[in-house]
Amino acid sequence: MKKVIALVSLTAAIAASSNASAVTVTLACGAVGQELQLCKEGAARWAKKTGNTVKIFESPNLTNDRLGLYQQQLAARSSDIDVYQLDVVWPGLLAQHFVDLKGKVPAAEVNAHFKGIIDANTVNGKLVAMPWFTDAGLMYYRTDLLKKYGFKSAPKTWTELAMMAKKIQDGEQKTNKAFTGFVWQGKNYEGLTCDALEWVVSFGGGTIVDAKGNITINNAQAAKALDTAASWIKSISPAGVTTYAEEEARGIFQAGNAAFMRNWPYAWALGQGDDSKVKGKIGVAPLPSGGSRNAATLGGWQLGVSSYSKNQAAAIDLVRYLASPAEQKIRAIEGTYNPTIAALYKDKDILKANPFFGSLYDVFTSSVARPSGPTKGKYNQVSQAFSTAVSDVLNGKMKGQAAVAKLSTDLARIKGRGW
Repeated sequence: MKKVIALVSLTAAIAASSNASAVTVTLACGAVGQELQLCKEGAARWAKKTGNTVKIFESPNLTNDRLGLYQQQLAARSSDIDVYQLDVVWPGLLAQHFVDLKGKVPAAEVNAHFKGIIDANTVNGKLVAMPWFTDAGLMYYRTDLLKKYGFKSAPKTWTELAMMAKKIQDGEQKTNKAFTGFVWQGKNYEGLTCDALEWVVSFGGGTIVDAKGNITINNAQAAKALDTAASWIKSISPAGVTTYAEEEARGIFQAGNAAFMRNWPYAWALGQGDDSKVKGKIGVAPLPSGGSRNAATLGGWQLGVSSYSKNQAAAIDLVRYLASPAEQKIRAIEGTYNPTIAALYKDKDILKANPFFGSLYDVFTSSVARPSGPTKGKYNQVSQAFSTAVSDVLNGKMKGQAAVAKLSTDLARIKGRGW
């Protein structure tokens, strides 16, 4: 009897010690498209492998709302979230709150990622986060409708886009009043900063603030870019486009009610889903040029470990796991989330699922960064001032030239004695 009691006690002790070493890590996941589902699945694979538990914190869809929530948590030094999903423009803003991953993640793992993205995640020599997926703005179009209306390829310029969108829209509206030419992100938030930066750069109007920190937005080409975009509203884009974020634009395009859409790569996998009315009828191309060049804004998300986490070792292990080639491959195939590891762009399975990853590789590697580097901790104010100025033009409150002049003055005030 004593032996049985001793054995039971020993088993209980082993179980207690095993449970004591297992921890719960809270991971903040986004919820745009398939993001939340794939985040949960990846976390579950890590939990099964390690014996730890992952609690998922659902973040708001809109980037600005997410940032506000994160800043509250971090300012309070809260340990509620261990791993945060960070926009590529946030490291400079939030660096002080995150663990330096340099030395904690092997150099070989870090060096496998695109150098530019590692640079974006490095602040004053500190590696704030590991790249998880990258993004760049893309032009989606209906291959069947281009053929129907006699167009042989996707538009190369914004002028061509407007002409093609109008012709297709006018034709389709004869049988479908809800049909529109072109949908994009026109709501006043970070997504509009991304769209409008593409217009401005493509017209040769600079990047709002240049690499040296000089304010460059007050120029004729930038003004022309904004006036051009405003001319689309109620012509080839619905009046409501000024309220659209990514998902509103995707919903209209995927329902078969738009000829063209500007969106991120994630929209491809969803557009090819069984519930999509445009499955098998979608083409992807670089965004049109305004006369200077094609421009796609660099997007993407990273994973950082909070300095206030009580389980930092496990949190770092989770970040390494989720940023690994195996996990990035799953996400690329199932959700069209662009890998941040160059070698994966030659992976046959990934290219079969996303043919444009190969043909548009240059779009992803030469995408335009928002000016978060030069503007440092003031980037959020810069972006909000920019998107508000753009919104004023889109909503007919101002013309492009007046808007960029006022914006230049506003940015000078935000800059003060320096960024």
